Amino acid sequence: MPHSAAQPGSTRTDWKNTILAGLANYIDAGSIVAGGVALALWMEAYKLSPSFVGVIAALGPNAISAGLGAMIGGRLCDTFGRKKIYQYDMLFYAFGMCWLVFAVSPWMIVLGFFLVGLAVGADIPASWSLIAEIAPERERGKHSGVAQVLWYLGPVVVLGLFLVLAPLGLLGARLVFAHLAILAVALTFLRSSMHESTHWLEAQAAEKTVAATQRTGLRDLLKPRYIGGMAFLTGMYLFWNLWAGTNGFFFPYILRTVGAQTQATSVMIQMLSFGVGMLSIAFIFMPLADKVNQRKLFAASAIIQIVGMSLLAIFPLTLPVAIVHVLMMAIGQGFGAQSFFQLWSSELFPTLLRSTAQGVMFAVVRISLGFWSFFVPVLTATGFHTLAWILTGFLVISGAVGMIWAPRNEGKTLDELEAGLERQA
Repeated sequence: MPHSAAQPGSTRTDWKNTILAGLANYIDAGSIVAGGVALALWMEAYKLSPSFVGVIAALGPNAISAGLGAMIGGRLCDTFGRKKIYQYDMLFYAFGMCWLVFAVSPWMIVLGFFLVGLAVGADIPASWSLIAEIAPERERGKHSGVAQVLWYLGPVVVLGLFLVLAPLGLLGARLVFAHLAILAVALTFLRSSMHESTHWLEAQAAEKTVAATQRTGLRDLLKPRYIGGMAFLTGMYLFWNLWAGTNGFFFPYILRTVGAQTQATSVMIQMLSFGVGMLSIAFIFMPLADKVNQRKLFAASAIIQIVGMSLLAIFPLTLPVAIVHVLMMAIGQGFGAQSFFQLWSSELFPTLLRSTAQGVMFAVVRISLGFWSFFVPVLTATGFHTLAWILTGFLVISGAVGMIWAPRNEGKTLDELEAGLERQA
């Protein structure tokens, strides 16, 4: 049965809905980077040890709590619909963010980050599935790219606010967190006007016509036609995210402690990184992902990032080296693993398993990152170049997995892809 989204071209409503759903990415990345910049301020104010910094990073929206939220939220999305989850979890997010706004002791920081992570994690599979399902067919890459632009915009705005509010110290950090809480509340009301996914409604109606023993359940993810896609996507995204999560949360901290840069300089370098990344998405991924060989496009991004990361492993962390590194990584990652993970994770699974699969994979990736985060401050203190080589190795593994097993889904509709999965049964 054809869907309304199958009409050619994107309407104004299509773009509006994509932006409202994609703002989950803005809030996710904004939360991570805000915590990363505030980390140095909290360390000074509360005399936090490197091990406690690792706890904050591991339990926050960059890692374990986001993984748990994604696993729970993803299944709820497939069971009860995308709209119920992505609309109301923003209120929970705002509640968690208030703990960071008013934090006066380290335990409040840990609790706030944990609650924020749960909400962000639940929203990611809901919004990513919705974007794929409401986008005009054969323009999923373009609409997924909008969500990724918003993922980069969050850090740019957050870092800009930190730069302006730097003289206020911890008060400035509280104001940045407050802006994220206010946006989450506003997003709750803005999303109320959106409609449920037509793909999900039709799949849910069809599900009710089959016997209870034949209905889609969590165990279906273990079927051969799905387990291969999950293994590929998890491997590709996990090793890339071990680099990205470390970079996003700790790079300002590393610049200040290893590179001896000022807080303002480290923030400006981060802003440059995300700004260039947005341009890479807008001018490379969005125009090409629906049209060209996706495997070759991914390979180009992986090679650029491997070379860029190896610069920090080979050369001293001077300001020129940091800038060249940032430019190469930003260009490569803009049309690389993160953008393709969002796109492919929406395409390799049927409608009633789409968010569940995304949630499970996202959970594995973020929880693994959480355990890795425990060790990053210690590794940084004992030798930054060792850490840089490890991160380069992660990118090599991610790139190899993507180059070998990446699908060729450009130009195909969701219905065509789902029919292909059924033929594999």
